[in-house]
Amino acid sequence: MIIALAQINPTVGDLIGNARKITAQIEVARGMQADLVVFPELSLFGYPAKDLVFRADLVQENLNQLEAIARSCQGITAVVGFVDPDTTKAGNGIFNAAAVCGDGCVQGVYRKRLLPTYDVFDESRNFNAGEDVLVTPVGGKSGVLVGVTICEDLWNDQQFGGRRVYGVDPVQECVDAGAKIIINLSASPFRADLSKRRDEIFQAQACEHAVHVVYVNQIGGNDDLVFEGASGVYGPDGTTLARANAFREDLLLFSIDDSKPMRLEAYPSRIESIRSALVLGVRDYACKCGFRDVVIGLSGGIDSALTAAIAVDAIGAEHVFGVALPSRFSSDHSVDDAKQLAENLGIALKVVPIEPVHAAMERVVEPLFDGRDRDVTEENIQARIRGNILMALSNKYGRLLLTTGNKSELAVGYCTLYGDMCGGLAVLSDVPKTMVYELSRHINDNGEREIIPAHTIEKPPSAELRDAQFDQDSLPPYDVLDAILKLYVESDYCVDQLVEAGFEREIVEQVARLVCRSEHKRKQSPVGIKVTSRAFGSGRRMPIAAKY
Repeated sequence: MIIALAQINPTVGDLIGNARKITAQIEVARGMQADLVVFPELSLFGYPAKDLVFRADLVQENLNQLEAIARSCQGITAVVGFVDPDTTKAGNGIFNAAAVCGDGCVQGVYRKRLLPTYDVFDESRNFNAGEDVLVTPVGGKSGVLVGVTICEDLWNDQQFGGRRVYGVDPVQECVDAGAKIIINLSASPFRADLSKRRDEIFQAQACEHAVHVVYVNQIGGNDDLVFEGASGVYGPDGTTLARANAFREDLLLFSIDDSKPMRLEAYPSRIESIRSALVLGVRDYACKCGFRDVVIGLSGGIDSALTAAIAVDAIGAEHVFGVALPSRFSSDHSVDDAKQLAENLGIALKVVPIEPVHAAMERVVEPLFDGRDRDVTEENIQARIRGNILMALSNKYGRLLLTTGNKSELAVGYCTLYGDMCGGLAVLSDVPKTMVYELSRHINDNGEREIIPAHTIEKPPSAELRDAQFDQDSLPPYDVLDAILKLYVESDYCVDQLVEAGFEREIVEQVARLVCRSEHKRKQSPVGIKVTSRAFGSGRRMPIAAKY
């Protein structure tokens, strides 16, 4: 039996477009003599669909499109993810489901059993849990018995989290029902360092049950989540037998009897996978939201330089517009570095000095401040002037404004509300400062020429909102800060645990205080692209009005 893994990039809610994509892949797979073609989780509706699944008109249209897809399944079986109404009207009234289509009709439906509610997932909010297994023969009544599962159903909780979370094991139940192949429709979000762990879990499942495991993951960016694909097949002995490409659509064929050659694509390196995830996230966010062009404020610093480089990879230099907005505190080298970056990338750059506006604004507010000393208030005025100009350019030309702040800054509030936080997509909001440097060097080292100017990488980081200002005047060194943030934000370490881990108490308490005080800023920040184990946003839900 030949199985095709159809790794596609659906758009949430685009039922007609997604159905067209699915039908086209069925046609290609049939032409390649495949017996079975498997699509990702909710491939027809798009994942994560969130509360769109409560729209009765969209659910009905998804059923209409599923019928059309089923009619195209002649001489081939397709398993397609869709939203299935619960006819009992119980609970949420809908299921995250998979339809087995063949001979022109829907032959069976499986409803996802295990609904995750950790990290970015909140599936119990949207779906009812299924109760039954689905094991079906493929290739006629005497064909191979295939067990259908959806994403979390395959993530054995003991292996993944070290503790039992669910009271049922859908894979075991499929095997008990006679399944020789377990197929899994997935929408498993990317995060750095997860690929090998995912392999280990699926290899263990295949080996424990002595079955083939066929895992089909979607690719693409949907809001804050990126899906890297890398769909694969795992043999009964735990060996990885085939793997599709990462970060692009692919159709991978695999023969259970090994009569066809197998393809085993390599995973990208850790840092390359993060770069690819950011590029894909920017491309799909812009395109799926209807933007052709982006605008970026270029300060001459490393964060805006990396953001611009990613944007060029995502949508092309001709669609990226840079703006340098120097004030009286901006150094000459900052403007020069921005110009050099624009030349290296081949993007348009406009230099717009903000000094006239800045001076006028200071004259307006000075009487209101009643002789108080200058402080961060005056510094933030500059950032807000820049945000205003960038948003005006975004509005006037229909360009998506990309914000450039990194995770370290966002964590401790080293950013200005309605200033440098203005924009539609925060590209680096889950990229710590030390990773910004790593990515920048990676881009330069793996290109034919220098992209990000060496001086931008080497100079001490500065917001340049006052004379002789440097980040380390206010913050711990970034290697120390990022190490603390990784444990405090991503692993929920408390202050005492961080001190026990070797960090100075005074620094730890400063960082913890800044993180807590900055929650209101993060709540108002643009959506960002998740690449670490825990990103700000839907994966970390903290109160604002709280004392802890």
